Amino acid sequence: MGGQVMVFAPAPQLTVTIEQVGDEPELHLHAGGQAIWQARMISSLGADVTFCAVLGDGEVGHVLTTLIEQEGVDLKAIRRRSDSGWYVHDRRGDERQEISQHAGAPLGRHDCDELYALALSEGLKAGLCVLSGVADPSMVSPDTYRRLGTDLQRNGAKVAADLSGEHLDAVLDAGLTFLKVSDEELYADGLADESAGDQGIVKAVRELADRGVETVVISRAEKPAVAFVDGEVLQVHMPELSVRDHHGAGDSMTAGVVAVLARGGELHEAIRTGAAAGALNVTRHGLGTGRADAISELAGRVRLEPLEGS
Repeated sequence: MGGQVMVFAPAPQLTVTIEQVGDEPELHLHAGGQAIWQARMISSLGADVTFCAVLGDGEVGHVLTTLIEQEGVDLKAIRRRSDSGWYVHDRRGDERQEISQHAGAPLGRHDCDELYALALSEGLKAGLCVLSGVADPSMVSPDTYRRLGTDLQRNGAKVAADLSGEHLDAVLDAGLTFLKVSDEELYADGLADESAGDQGIVKAVRELADRGVETVVISRAEKPAVAFVDGEVLQVHMPELSVRDHHGAGDSMTAGVVAVLARGGELHEAIRTGAAAGALNVTRHGLGTGRADAISELAGRVRLEPLEGS
């Protein structure tokens, strides 16, 4: 296998999707949420994943437990009385239509303390950790992320993050090994000036590096991503593929980078693999999915070029 990774997954959700196959509707149940999509892709690329989560003790939580265990990850769960969150989508048409959703109740102090202790222990064992976000920011306090990120890093673990808002700000000074964030999130958080174009992104990347982030990738939808690697600002040109569903591309990008870092690969290979994983994900309906051999082939077609004027 290709190394060990701990994925911090405070509040995974049960996803219920209705699809149309021929004349018949189909119902699909999956474990969902950013952390699950990332863990799924990291595992498919050969790394061993320990998945640290809080799960409810009701029907939804027990269904989620079974589904997560089927993902091929090592589930370490804290149980609580309030049940886990869920959402129901109708995908019988061209667009994903939300029918109903419930993020779940915010984690209480006891839940957060137990999850912190579990994730700290498993993260130090793994040596490489991913801090993933939640569907509703109010579910988990930014301070939980701040404490966990800081304590993992200061005790020798490497920390990757895919966060935004107050949760991102809480971990920026922890000394992150890798950060993935979208340009829209940078603009919304006031970390980049949208009117400044590419130069606004370059300025934001360098400011993030000044705060201790070693490697940064900024995803930009249909535009080439921007990466800060070994002091150089690069454009990441991905292969052009037909899009079926753009959801989850950024999460797959994060997972691809982490999977390579877990096996000790070098940074440029990690960025190429992450870009390839994100590009392949948009060709599929399943989030965080994609064949490892296809990702490997596409990675060789990803171009990293210096960003002019950086």
